[in-house]
Amino acid sequence: MRDGDDSDRLVERHGPDAVVAALAPLLSAERIARLEAVLDARLVGLTLVIENLYDPHNGAAALRSLEGLGIAAAHVIEGRGPFRASPAVTIGCDKWIDLHRHADVESARGALAAAGMTLCAAVPGAGATVDDLPPLEPCALVVGNEHEGLTPEALAACTRRIEIPMVGFTRSFNLSVAVALLAARLAERRRGALGRAGDLPVEVRAKWRARWYALSIRGAGEIVERYVSDLTRQGRVPGDSRGRKAPISRRY
Repeated sequence: MRDGDDSDRLVERHGPDAVVAALAPLLSAERIARLEAVLDARLVGLTLVIENLYDPHNGAAALRSLEGLGIAAAHVIEGRGPFRASPAVTIGCDKWIDLHRHADVESARGALAAAGMTLCAAVPGAGATVDDLPPLEPCALVVGNEHEGLTPEALAACTRRIEIPMVGFTRSFNLSVAVALLAARLAERRRGALGRAGDLPVEVRAKWRARWYALSIRGAGEIVERYVSDLTRQGRVPGDSRGRKAPISRRY
């Protein structure tokens, strides 16, 4: 789970320009193009909040769906215990998505409100669906645990409520299935309203590019440290695209 790791610390210490300049020579053109395509489609205007998750398989499946849909981050409220996601289900997708942990509903609400997000509860019988939401309104979809749903505190923190229309005898979907259905439609509508695939601000994109370069290369930290050290000895600015070539030729 990515809650902040060595790649984040590397970018924070040296800045995204230096990290990219040091590592770009080690990445193939195809890999760089793939990273840029994924960055193009990343959405920060949508996120998921899971309260008191019970089953780590459901948590992992939800994260995998979010990452596959290009949603940048998820939030978890751990009031009844730590959030866990099965690595057998995430199969590595979790390193490409940000996970923010909160001890209670109020801390999650405060962080999301500060980011300009509207909290929207997914609950049966809401009387409204995803299609009733303003597509450009930054939205945090809030879902509860598999057995009890959302707590009264979480429901009170949400200003909107939606449901998934169901026409069979089944009255509810599995949590991870519900997340995938709702997130897919939310993402589709937001992209349509934006007129483009993603909504990453330029400065966020630069940081993520650097982080993803570091995550793509083994020993990235040592490579960047040597790069910056060499430029410093030469009296040059780290991140200068004219910096020396990388010390090894392996490309990923």
